Amino acid sequence: MKLYPESAAVQLEFDKIKALLTEHCNSEYGKKKAEQLRIHTKKEFIELELQQTNEFKLLLQHAQYFPNDYVLNIAREIKLLGIPGSTLSGDEFMLIRKLVSSLEKIFRWFDNERRTAYPALTKVIEDTYYEKVIAELIDDILDEYGNVKDTASPELQKIRASLYRKRNELRRAFEKVVARLNKAGYAADIEESFSNGRRVVAVFSEHKRQVKGILHGESDSRKTAYIEPEETIEINNDVFALESDERKEVMRILKALTAQLSSYSALLHVYYTVLGEYDFIRGKAKLAVDVNGNYPNVIDKAHIEVRDAYHPLLYLYNKNSQRKTIPVTLELDDKKRILVISGPNAGGKTVTMKTIGLNQMMMQSGLLVPVHPTSVMGIFKQLFIHIGDTQSIEFELSTYSSHLLHMKYFIENANGKTMFFIDELGSGSDPNLGGSFAEVIMEELARKHSFGIVTTHYLNLKVMANRTVGIINGAMAFDEVNLQPMYKLMVGKPGSSYTFAIAERIGLPKQLITRARQLVDEDHFRLDKLLNRTEQDQQQLDKDKKELAKLLQENDKLRKEMEGVMSREKHRQQVEVLKHQNKITEDRIEQMKETERKLKQIVIEWRKAEDKEDVIKNIQNLLFKKKEHVVANKLAKKIDAKYKEVKTDIVVGSKVKMKKNHQVGEVKEIRGKRAIVQIGLLPMNVDMADLVVVQERQDA
Repeated sequence: MKLYPESAAVQLEFDKIKALLTEHCNSEYGKKKAEQLRIHTKKEFIELELQQTNEFKLLLQHAQYFPNDYVLNIAREIKLLGIPGSTLSGDEFMLIRKLVSSLEKIFRWFDNERRTAYPALTKVIEDTYYEKVIAELIDDILDEYGNVKDTASPELQKIRASLYRKRNELRRAFEKVVARLNKAGYAADIEESFSNGRRVVAVFSEHKRQVKGILHGESDSRKTAYIEPEETIEINNDVFALESDERKEVMRILKALTAQLSSYSALLHVYYTVLGEYDFIRGKAKLAVDVNGNYPNVIDKAHIEVRDAYHPLLYLYNKNSQRKTIPVTLELDDKKRILVISGPNAGGKTVTMKTIGLNQMMMQSGLLVPVHPTSVMGIFKQLFIHIGDTQSIEFELSTYSSHLLHMKYFIENANGKTMFFIDELGSGSDPNLGGSFAEVIMEELARKHSFGIVTTHYLNLKVMANRTVGIINGAMAFDEVNLQPMYKLMVGKPGSSYTFAIAERIGLPKQLITRARQLVDEDHFRLDKLLNRTEQDQQQLDKDKKELAKLLQENDKLRKEMEGVMSREKHRQQVEVLKHQNKITEDRIEQMKETERKLKQIVIEWRKAEDKEDVIKNIQNLLFKKKEHVVANKLAKKIDAKYKEVKTDIVVGSKVKMKKNHQVGEVKEIRGKRAIVQIGLLPMNVDMADLVVVQERQDA
């Protein structure tokens, strides 16, 4: 990304973000890459780095282990390995061994499942491989402490065996000498020491001439002399020679090992880069956790659509101070490209600009940004910024001259892939003249389809924003009652500077305020007052909307609770119906069991009984009685609905009902205690005791 001026990154505090990132990196590679953090303009690079950071952030948040524990700053050793004739020490080879071991752990960590789950992190090792031969070559020569093994070569094994025997021989001889000197009273308290790698005995200086051997020196106090006894001189010479042979053989072996591994120097450099890349990605992930960074949607066009965006440095400061940070929500697209922010001083206009600019630079650098994950961020190729007093002493330019010089560069170089920020456009000159130039500059930037944010107090720019295609107004909310900025951006309406309101609240004399109002153009004053009133109405409207949303949420909650209650009641009723049905089913099963039992009894009676008629009647009563009873009940209800019983004597012509089968007929003849009853076409001879007089109901 092209930045203008050169100090743009510093003005937007991008250098502080890089400093925070550097602190989170452990390796020299990671720190250097953080210090030289690049701002990309190609979507594939940006998305890869964002995805890598996001995947590592997920590992940190879920406390999952990733094997990049070692901090190995061994670029010098790897470079030395590739130089012909060079020799690495055992300790340097152990650093190489740790590097190889770290890569082995990383390759083992990326099994098939993790390669699928973390594709962006897998990309780092996609073009390399693990070479186990490197570790095997080192392990054959060196032990875990970096010492050359006895088995590294037959010659070394032979030398060390001879050295072991000679040292034992020297020890025995020396012990004899020390014992003799102790007995004679010549040996000092320390008895023995080493001088120039040779074993010497410590004797009192007054006895040094009584001990035969080579004098190697005396102590600072001149009380102790160090003598190599003549009995051990020859053996010491042999030990010294063998140690020299050992050093030469070890050096030869290390040189040969260096030559063997030199062919892998390029691969080891790749390993070093891989570890550094993972350290750098981990640093970016840790920074994202600190600033609550997220992975927005990235599109390859000029576009700004951020929700709940925070200034990362302000967010960290407020988090440490346990204060709330007010987020910014803003959308700029092809139809509305430039936002003009107005409002009182210290209301957050400049912070809003820096929030958008810094987040854009971070995102294009592959850093997760403190915005809502649903935010959509485009890609810009240029970023221009003009914030604060840029008066130049060197070029003898005034504030306004410097301002115009920057605007000239903006106009000449801006295009549809440019993001710009201008603080107090047109300031530093006569308000009318400066305001007119500001209008021209904004029109030109809008014509070039550039995206940007402009802050101003000029009323003419607020009016212009309402009537110019591609430019929109915005204002920083202000609490007029408490005289406090609310640091909240409201898009769509211009804001008042609250000049007179602030003057009244801080207690300036009323006559001065009145005089100032008289000096202001009446239309100008009415417009500022109207903006003031509009902004307060907007704040009240936002407050009412929040209250309405809260009430709707509560109403929705109550509705869901009522639906739950109705659902539970419906379920309870269904359970009762099922219980009732089950009870009926249980009664029927019990009745069938009873019927089965009686039938078995009847079968037994059938076999025993001589008169089968009684048994048949029992069977009929058992099987058909209940059905007849049900039919009779239905018929009785039907007759009772049509006729009512009357307590009168039965005479010829009376309508009567038969008590047993509930049939109704007319008495035709009486014969003693019986009567002839006409039922339909059939006359029946019926006992009068089984008859009852009925009368047809009037309402039937």
